[in-house]
Amino acid sequence: MSSYQNITGKELRDLARKLEFTGVTSGLALGYVQANLVVLPRAQAFDFLLFCQRNPKPCPLLDVTEVGDAEPRLCAPGADLRTDVPCYRVYRQGELMNEPADIVELWQADWVGFLLGCSFTFEGALLQAGLPVRHIEENRNVPMYRTNIACQPAGIFHGPMVVSMRPMTPAQAVRATQICTRFARAHGTPVHLGDPSAIGIRDLADPDFGDAVTIRPGEIPVFWACGVTPQAAVMQAKPPICVTHKPGHMFVTDWKDVDLESV
Repeated sequence: MSSYQNITGKELRDLARKLEFTGVTSGLALGYVQANLVVLPRAQAFDFLLFCQRNPKPCPLLDVTEVGDAEPRLCAPGADLRTDVPCYRVYRQGELMNEPADIVELWQADWVGFLLGCSFTFEGALLQAGLPVRHIEENRNVPMYRTNIACQPAGIFHGPMVVSMRPMTPAQAVRATQICTRFARAHGTPVHLGDPSAIGIRDLADPDFGDAVTIRPGEIPVFWACGVTPQAAVMQAKPPICVTHKPGHMFVTDWKDVDLESV
């Protein structure tokens, strides 16, 4: 996987399109903005757009396609949302049906694609600052958990915020918060530090998505809003069909991390 750290977003997308890469994208194509994917029929797209507007922390919008168009023209001209994600998830009536390598045969003329900011984007800045990113160290997917923090509902969409977790010392957590202030469109600053039960998480060793990671003596769990939140909302809303990325298997854009920074 390390050979993919220094390639471009387009190069990683091309590998996914050719089915030569189907894995987790954390720590890969460093410096390029990564994105969560949600694809919905036009009939549910406005409700989802409103859900993102009302919940910008877990659902920061980067790009929205025209109806029926699989090309995200703002952040990755020439890309194809049907093929350029390493692994997809297909939900019908809120139930996970399968995890295909592409959605070419599924794609419909009334579908709208949404790309949302991802915490993998700011991980490069954390690494540059010498801060630990444990799931990269341990070659795992980031651990993600449903919380008791309710999102603001919009139309048919509602549900809990999902968070990702990275263990750090308290001093490292303060520095990470300062760094992530610059990345509001990639979830920004943490939403919680410390006691997981305070946000409804029972067992850090049993994440709802991703893989558990080691928490060392002197470290505390640090939680960021996560772009898997829409998948929890889809499970609650039960639209006829919805396609997302498999957690951790992101769409990598042509934008650079610095393009999302706010000073």
